[in-house]
Amino acid sequence: MNQETIKDWFNDTYKSRGTSYLRPKEAYYIFMELMGAKSGGKILDVACGLGQMLKVAKDYDMDLYGVDISDVAIGMAKEALPNAHLSVENAESLPFEDNTFDFITCLGSLERMLDLDKVLSEQVRVAKPGARFCYMVRNSERMSWKIVKQGLGIINKKGHQGAKSMEAWTEIFNQQGLKVDRVHQDQWPKKRWSRWLSLNDRITKVDYKEIMKPVSNMEQAYEFIFILSKK
Repeated sequence: MNQETIKDWFNDTYKSRGTSYLRPKEAYYIFMELMGAKSGGKILDVACGLGQMLKVAKDYDMDLYGVDISDVAIGMAKEALPNAHLSVENAESLPFEDNTFDFITCLGSLERMLDLDKVLSEQVRVAKPGARFCYMVRNSERMSWKIVKQGLGIINKKGHQGAKSMEAWTEIFNQQGLKVDRVHQDQWPKKRWSRWLSLNDRITKVDYKEIMKPVSNMEQAYEFIFILSKK
């Protein structure tokens, strides 16, 4: 596995599927709320894709920065966010000064990166003291992952998926100087169900900023949302 293989997979995916590969913009408000984000400040979205997270951060009047390994994704994101600072980068080496950002997000992407130590140390380096982080990462202990994907050998290797347990992710973050403040289950599955029942908000309005209670125990979360701060 190498960076070019992963880049090619994402380029092909964004070319063929576009935004249908991603959650709708509304699904990203919860990440800002969980971080306690207020108006203003600088946010960096690592592996920003087509800019869904930054579109929401724009509503919070933030200075927007995003990097992604996919030149296709960055090209499409620039069309949607002409005033954002977007560039094609390897997350193992970020082109920013130390202590630059108030908020850093990386959603559904850490498990796809090859050298987590480099990736996380770079994010910690460019974060201001006390900066808030939000990571959404895959859970290796969910039964569907262990039995179906691992058991049947259908893990997407071209896109590299390195799922881990909540304890393993916590240890990785601690080693990089990040303090885990809270861990939540991914909120979107339950909100997507509410969205469907409301016929895409036509009957009632779904509160996409509401933090919802989990529908199962943490061990069966499909993905974890970690809220962290720089030590």
